[in-house]
Amino acid sequence: MGVVYYANYLRFFEAGRTELLRALRIPYREIESDGYFLPVSRAEVRYHAPARYDDPLVLETELAEVRRASLQIRYRLTREDDQVLIASGITEHACLGPGNRVTRLPLALREALDAVLEGEG
Repeated sequence: MGVVYYANYLRFFEAGRTELLRALRIPYREIESDGYFLPVSRAEVRYHAPARYDDPLVLETELAEVRRASLQIRYRLTREDDQVLIASGITEHACLGPGNRVTRLPLALREALDAVLEGEG
């Protein structure tokens, strides 16, 4: 059909999330090396218009909310040529620690994320 397969939008979101953390100087690899993981506990995609093969796309990714043991990231995907909104969505991530148990976000990570929400990051 010449359009992007619907599940690929979650892959776009994942790439945006990785780049967001890298830009915040919180590489996901470091989070994992400290024994913590941020698996997706909820994902939501809203499809507004189709993206077609070879469309140049722009993904905006922002930290939306930080809680004690989770965080939420918001996404907006637009077509670069005409700024048409293609998809929007959110992902929520639980913080898992040793033993893969839900745990509070590590203090350093929490402080870095809070600084972003407060406009300091």
